Amino acid sequence: MTEQEVVALINSSLAEEFELDLEDMDADADIFDDFGLDSLDIVDMVIVLESAFKFKIREERAIRKIRKLGEIYTFVLGKLNEAEQAS
Repeated sequence: MTEQEVVALINSSLAEEFELDLEDMDADADIFDDFGLDSLDIVDMVIVLESAFKFKIREERAIRKIRKLGEIYTFVLGKLNEAEQAS
């Protein structure tokens, strides 16, 4: 999966789950301030990402520090790279 494909899948998955406009999906967007998500929504976001990318992230401490959409991209790309190197 290319970086662009990963970004597109994250954007479309989150836009669908949280009824966001794809036009607003920008790497600098704050998931709390710009998208209006709260801590409960983050649990749903984790489930959406796990489903879209077929990996587990619930126990990851790094997910708790994420505030920007671009940080989600970086996190998921890192997880995909880890999985690729492990196989």
